[in-house]
Amino acid sequence: MSVVVEIAGLELAGRHGALDAEREELQPFLYDVELELEEPATDQLVQTADYREVVALIREVSHSRQFHLLESLASTLADTILERFPARSVYVRVRKPHVLLGLPVDYTAASVRRERR
Repeated sequence: MSVVVEIAGLELAGRHGALDAEREELQPFLYDVELELEEPATDQLVQTADYREVVALIREVSHSRQFHLLESLASTLADTILERFPARSVYVRVRKPHVLLGLPVDYTAASVRRERR
């Protein structure tokens, strides 16, 4: 049996983007993360993933370097989450709400799903 835990709409400022100007100023990024975990046998936090630790990991990866592609940021996050947490699978979506495309847009995004082998 498994359970999916979610963190939705986590806002974290970063310096990511394909253009130099996008990496010069902090801008908001929104993170949606789903972890498929073994269903805990008891009501103890040690038997699951602590959301605070997942958020700290997202902050650590985002601040570790400037990503040119949302795809690379999402992939790095998914791989790192699987390395550090006992998840069967992970889904990561990174949204960039302040993107300049010449036309109105709510956001651009990249999503990655990884499964433990």
